[in-house]
Amino acid sequence: MELINFSFNAVTSEEEVRKIVGTPHEHITKKSVSQIDEHCKRFIEMSPLFFLSTANAEGKCDVSPRGDFPCGIQILNNKQLVIPDRPGNKRIDSILNIISNPHVGLLFLIPGLEEVLRINGRATIIKNPEILDSMSLNERPPLLGIGVDVEECFIHCPRAFKKSKVWDIDSWPTKESFPSSLEIFHSALLHNGVVLK
Repeated sequence: MELINFSFNAVTSEEEVRKIVGTPHEHITKKSVSQIDEHCKRFIEMSPLFFLSTANAEGKCDVSPRGDFPCGIQILNNKQLVIPDRPGNKRIDSILNIISNPHVGLLFLIPGLEEVLRINGRATIIKNPEILDSMSLNERPPLLGIGVDVEECFIHCPRAFKKSKVWDIDSWPTKESFPSSLEIFHSALLHNGVVLK
């Protein structure tokens, strides 16, 4: 299929976007807070899964899923939290992005709940042993931590989860209807010239 030139007839200014989309209600623009209040704290403590969005200095973006036991994230105070960086595949995409660009976005999920918590802020890669030791899992502290200075927190409406029916088991596809992660992994290796033995 021929590539489409997205720049043709593209929307390129906020003014043009507002003419098409309109402006949000005051309740929407003023729903965010600049600190981790009691409701945000409770949401984070109950969330076993969140997504970490980062971008490098060139603006190339990445979103990484992060799973941990509820309360795996340490809330230091109402303006700061620390994410443990558990051992993984050593790509460290998020870590490298944060080193060159500290701006991050977090999206917290609670199973069965259609609302999500969004947090935006600035991150720092930390190696403070006192903090990391307190976040040990199976007696193994994380190698690094991601300290976040929180700038904005707000609950996002449930529309996306309602429409997608993501928590509705009856709407889930069967595992047989899509390739396994191993098949996808092998396909990517072959595409990149890696010969499997």
